[in-house]
Amino acid sequence: MTRRKKTRSLADKVTIRTGRRKDYKQWRQENPDQVTSSRRFTQKKRQQRKIQAMRRLERQQSAPDIDIHPQRQDDTAAPTTDQPNAPKDGEE
Repeated sequence: MTRRKKTRSLADKVTIRTGRRKDYKQWRQENPDQVTSSRRFTQKKRQQRKIQAMRRLERQQSAPDIDIHPQRQDDTAAPTTDQPNAPKDGEE
């Protein structure tokens, strides 16, 4: 007796209520009303999303503010002509 090859396909694993194995994709297409997530699964996912949103909001509120375009105080920000290849402010 030979061993069966391990498969990731759901078509071989699923047993439909009739007891016969069918092509899972075809069955899903023919019966979209029977293909729903369980109540427990949807509640669990909803709870996970709420927790994730709360944590994300906490991180955003506790994070320091970053000045992306800070206002320059001096007007000498223009590059000087003394050094033609001199790095600009912040570049090395």
